[in-house]
Amino acid sequence: MIAPAIATGNTAVVVASEKSPLPALSLAEVLATSDLPGGVVNILSGRTAEIAAPLAAHQDVNAIDLAGADPELAVELEKASAENLKRVLRPQPVDWAADPGTGRLLGFLETKTVWHPMGA
Repeated sequence: MIAPAIATGNTAVVVASEKSPLPALSLAEVLATSDLPGGVVNILSGRTAEIAAPLAAHQDVNAIDLAGADPELAVELEKASAENLKRVLRPQPVDWAADPGTGRLLGFLETKTVWHPMGA
């Protein structure tokens, strides 16, 4: 989910898995030595319940993906996100054999219509 977010001009704040944070921290090391500007991807580690609640309530966070959150935490984060009308993408069963597609990404994109006047 990080690459599509960056490709569409967004930044990403990722909460590493509480049980196995090493892959996310390894990714942070790779990103730190890459050409990616600082602050585009932010990886947080620690207790998910303590990190996610302030992140969901923060006014500068526009959307939150609840993938990996247990049902109780997901409900709490949805309530915190509702205060500033944040987009929330709820956890869904994952079919690892299916084509990943762009379904989760499209939940965060806005579609705008631009009208161009035509001269006579």
